[in-house]
Amino acid sequence: MNFRSILFASLVSIPFASGVFAAETGKSLYDKTCGVCHASGIAGAPRYGNAADWQPRIAAGMARLYTSALKGTPKGMPQKGGNLAASDSEVKAAVDYMVASVKGAAAPAAAKPAPAPAPVAAKPAAEPAPVVAQAAPAAPAVDASRNTSGASAADINSFNRLLKPIGKRNPPPAEDGIHDPANDGTLALMAPLAAYGPLPKSFAGNRINWVKAIGEGKINPRWDRTDPNAAPVVFDLDIVREVKGSMPDVVYPHNRHTEWLDCSNCHTGIFIPQKGANAISMAAILLGEKCGVCHGKVAFPVSECRLCHSKKKEIRPAQAAAAGAK
Repeated sequence: MNFRSILFASLVSIPFASGVFAAETGKSLYDKTCGVCHASGIAGAPRYGNAADWQPRIAAGMARLYTSALKGTPKGMPQKGGNLAASDSEVKAAVDYMVASVKGAAAPAAAKPAPAPAPVAAKPAAEPAPVVAQAAPAAPAVDASRNTSGASAADINSFNRLLKPIGKRNPPPAEDGIHDPANDGTLALMAPLAAYGPLPKSFAGNRINWVKAIGEGKINPRWDRTDPNAAPVVFDLDIVREVKGSMPDVVYPHNRHTEWLDCSNCHTGIFIPQKGANAISMAAILLGEKCGVCHGKVAFPVSECRLCHSKKKEIRPAQAAAAGAK
């Protein structure tokens, strides 16, 4: 092979190699960062491989998708997915990797009827063995009214299938499953939707921004059962817990909690007031421990990640140098 042939073969192979490298880079960043939300659709993130989630966004243009990934969005997408050490090219490669998962996923055309098979002469068959009929196990019932993902009710892997639909949030006391519907006193209670009307809205929990409601003076939690004039002792101290990985660090604001609760509600039965003495993990929270004693029950659910993971990580000099070298 002469020099010209070698040069031509090398030039042809460069685009192929760069495409493979970009795909591997995109998958790597997706597995490490993006998949945390995009695998299951947390906070409305378009799910990997779900054409219905991605097609409207692809139609708006790749430039818009790149901008959202690089700069973040008000709906909960953090800048670079929270991994600020990732380069712009890596983030774009991750977007390309997710978009590639739904390319060509348009609705299939109606299938043409298959031609009828040619008749085959039947051969005499031996007497078939008797078949014992067995009842198939009954499939578990699926409550289609609680499926909020838009997927089929039979798809047991559909995300958020157990969450209440918007129309069934904050039901009246006689229908909430807590109060006795046969008690006349239950019917005298105000329905939450009527009571919540003038309060500031939120996208979390029961859709009310309770902290803002206190700040605007629209609600005034009663601090003492017998003394309506008793004032809370608000403790203004933020505790920052560093989180491993790409997620932003957690900020625990004492002031917002002590506007509602006395310190004795949490200390020392739930949290030991000593640095490093509390082992907190998402697993423990989901089991109803630590923050999970309230969050997910009477406070906003843990699916609202950014309400707690609110402090961007500081890029250390070594990380900055490594990011600049890419």
